[in-house]
Amino acid sequence: MKISDFSIRRSVTTAMIIFIILLLGGVSLSRLSLDLFPDITFPGAAIITTYEGVGSEEIENLITKPIESSVATVEGVEGVTSTSSMGSSTVVIEFNWGRDMDFAVQDLREQVDLIRDAVLPDGADAPLIFKFDPSMMPIMNYGVSSSELSISELKEEVDDDIIPRLERISGVAQVNMQGGLDREIVISVKRQKLKHYNLDFSTISNLLAAENVNVSAGNVDQGTKELLVRTIGKFSNLDEIRNINVPVGNGQIKLSDVADVKDGFADLDTLSRTDGERSLSLSIQKQTDANTVEVAKLVREEIEKIKQDYPSYSFAIAMDQSEFIEDSIASVSQNAILGGILAVIILFLFLRNVRSTLIIATAMPISIIGTFVLMYFADVNLNVISLGGLALGVGMLVDNAVVVLENIYRYRSLGEGKIEAAREGSSEVGMAIVASTVTTVVVFLPIVFVEGMAGELFRDLSLTVAFSLIASLLIALTLIPMLSSKILKVSKKELERSKKEGMVKRNYKKLLQRVLKHRWVVIVALIVLLVGSLLLVPRIGFEFMPSTDRGEFTINFSLPVGTNLDRTNEVSSEIEKTLFDLPEIKTVIANIGSSSQMQTDQSSHAGVINVQLVDSDQRERSTSDVMEELRQTIKIPDLDLTIQEQSGMGGSEKPVNVKLRGDDLDVLKEQAARAVAAIQDVEGLRELEDSFDEGQPEYQIKVNRAIASKFGLNVSQIANTVRAAINGTTSTKYEIDGDEYDIRVRLAEDQIENYSQVPNLNVQTPAGEMIPLSRLAELNVTEGPVEILRKDQERYASIEADLHGTDLGTAMTQIRQRLDKLDLPDGYRFTYEGEFEDMQESFTSLGFAFGLAIILIYMVMASQFESLIHPFTIMFTIPLAIIGVILGMFITGSVISVSSLLGLITLAGIVVNNAIVLVDYINQLRRDGTEKIEAIITAGATRMRPIMMTASTTILGLIPIALGIGEGSESTQPMGVVIVSGLTFATFLTLFVIPIVYSLITDLREIIVSKVKGISREEAAKHV
Repeated sequence: MKISDFSIRRSVTTAMIIFIILLLGGVSLSRLSLDLFPDITFPGAAIITTYEGVGSEEIENLITKPIESSVATVEGVEGVTSTSSMGSSTVVIEFNWGRDMDFAVQDLREQVDLIRDAVLPDGADAPLIFKFDPSMMPIMNYGVSSSELSISELKEEVDDDIIPRLERISGVAQVNMQGGLDREIVISVKRQKLKHYNLDFSTISNLLAAENVNVSAGNVDQGTKELLVRTIGKFSNLDEIRNINVPVGNGQIKLSDVADVKDGFADLDTLSRTDGERSLSLSIQKQTDANTVEVAKLVREEIEKIKQDYPSYSFAIAMDQSEFIEDSIASVSQNAILGGILAVIILFLFLRNVRSTLIIATAMPISIIGTFVLMYFADVNLNVISLGGLALGVGMLVDNAVVVLENIYRYRSLGEGKIEAAREGSSEVGMAIVASTVTTVVVFLPIVFVEGMAGELFRDLSLTVAFSLIASLLIALTLIPMLSSKILKVSKKELERSKKEGMVKRNYKKLLQRVLKHRWVVIVALIVLLVGSLLLVPRIGFEFMPSTDRGEFTINFSLPVGTNLDRTNEVSSEIEKTLFDLPEIKTVIANIGSSSQMQTDQSSHAGVINVQLVDSDQRERSTSDVMEELRQTIKIPDLDLTIQEQSGMGGSEKPVNVKLRGDDLDVLKEQAARAVAAIQDVEGLRELEDSFDEGQPEYQIKVNRAIASKFGLNVSQIANTVRAAINGTTSTKYEIDGDEYDIRVRLAEDQIENYSQVPNLNVQTPAGEMIPLSRLAELNVTEGPVEILRKDQERYASIEADLHGTDLGTAMTQIRQRLDKLDLPDGYRFTYEGEFEDMQESFTSLGFAFGLAIILIYMVMASQFESLIHPFTIMFTIPLAIIGVILGMFITGSVISVSSLLGLITLAGIVVNNAIVLVDYINQLRRDGTEKIEAIITAGATRMRPIMMTASTTILGLIPIALGIGEGSESTQPMGVVIVSGLTFATFLTLFVIPIVYSLITDLREIIVSKVKGISREEAAKHV
């Protein structure tokens, strides 16, 4: 029994099945998580090893190279990149996509363990191994200030009360704070007093540690009670510290005689400002398996409660990933709904029958809700990509229903009853719609062979489109016949109208007859059009992925290495003032002294400014335009500025990434400078720089061991004395009200203000003699070692740049042309990596997927028609579609990207559907004895209406996506443009070109059969 017959006979059962799907779909939808993109984790891990005091070249030879050689043998390693710097080695291992990172990290640990004791130096710390996790990046960034508390009081209160409340929220992993003052007890020792009393720093530090103790001595009995014996010596106030007796010579002095004791603050490493006001910065990280939107919602709710509990607090948000996610999801959903409404309207205009329109309109929501069930069990979450797939499929969801209902309607117009028309109409086109659906679904099978991020990213879209089309096919074969058999009515007026041949149909038949008489003229014209359109491709441009306007960007700035925090703060203030002059600015949070978005790297010469713009509907310029104005406006001497838009993909590299490979650092530096000079005037390049930063300025103290040993001193003793004088030593803790604060012993600030005072530091010998540091060592100002970068066990220099006003493909073409002209020394070469490499790999994979999809489409159609020839006829629509795609992208200014290529693959499965319906009906008529040309004209006239209806619903359903309406639409807009332009052009030509190609191919077959069998063309036509 056919499925359509069953649905007509068992209408109640069919209705209950539909209600079950709706019920399960509602439950599934409520349990689908919400995120911006599918769950993608970069398959990488890092190995960090520290070896204090060792230069970068020694780090490279002793640590980096052995680790690189060891981990290169691990299964699935795609590449190994390393950075060797002063005292630190970082090795980054990139694995093949799909590799289980838990097992990968375990394999890395085993390899590192093999060399840790045997090869790595004894003084090096144990290597730290961890895998990359998107949750390491903050999902929210708040600026916190108070109208009543000082910055130190605010930090203490936030640290004690606010952060624990936020970290208790389900899904929050960690809250990092930056910008406050750390309280500590400062013991400022006076240099002359130390010399006078013959004391050194270690004596004072050891004395403080010995005095500040509570010691348990055991238990004693008091009658029937047992008492704990404790010696109480912890400092309870600063006077106790000041009055400590310090033994000198034959007597003793008070600590206050040689040092000032103050309740102060540690040296300021970082500071934060929110909208120009001093503040704290809170970065919130989520747990690995937590949902961004849910966590952010709970955090915002808790912040509102905190505001009520702490009225003087002000919270300003500079980054909230969930806002863009929710806006993007809402925009895509709105586009899908709008597309569906447009599709229903166009159906009504064609059908001019309310009941027919309602029958088809039911297919759309039921198919979508049914898709949610399949998404839930396939572990696909709701994101821009998966919902983009649903939005792409909205117009196609009614295609099958339109074909079925139109055929049922035709039988009703011919006088058949409701049930008979439903049965005959659905069964006649059943195989055709199954074949057309399978051809659309089958194009997504090759996506599993697409490698890299593109394959991971668009898996959800492929599954969603496939699920929705399968659901729509089932609805078209069950619900549509059942409803048609119950409620479809055709009035006498409609019957009379259907019997008349409309003006459009008459004109189409005349035009088709004329076209069939000039077949080769049309074919030649199309070939010329195809070649001409292909010549436009270089002018369209290429990029990896479309950028999204999130209304957020980050300014990373740095001054020459060694610049102090005060100067960096002044520069940051200038940048912030420039920002406040822009009307698009909403919130600015500056972190001075931090060199990374994660706020873990502290550098006095650097800073990070997080900027949030007002909503897109409240500003005229894009985020990219605002960033470009800042690049042109901010002109500060010695300032290195990098402005990056928040992308949501986690990457921090600039789009242009060129690596110069070679061995000698000096040669690399020289040739990298030549390369930068060669490409600096390429149009669209911004923030062009190489990887050779200045080394950290150092004041090096080279101990003369021969002289030091005469005084009974070694390098360690001298180094510790210098460190205690300048940086100070934390000898013990000061406890008060349940909190602990460092007690730091250091030289008074006014006695060690600049480097010229360092040689006069006194070092105490074991005999108690004070020796100036200048007698024991040679002191010189120099530049520290630079970082050494390596990839795949070879040194390299990196050249990076951002882009504005141009596409990646165009820029890289010009860059390669210029760099190819440079004459490099033997053994040195350029490689082009980053986004360009990802783009090439993805385009190659998608090109393979497109070719494989065409082969699969051919196989499906060959199976349907039981013919090896007719599929060629139908597939002639694909080059017609490509003409439309190129023209559409050129007119709209779109750029070829991974997104648009995926749209092309999808289009290949859609565009053949109309031709399948047309050719299938031509064959039916010819089997019934109709002459070929008459069958072609009759089939074209009969199928013109359903072809126009299905194409119009698909095209109008995608119009909102192609227009890029709403936030986050940039990622799916290229797919909409490709499908709309390709399908529009191909549909119009399908009605004329497919009949031409059909007639040409059948003519060729007739000639071949007549020659082979020795019969006439008329006889041969019966066999073709």
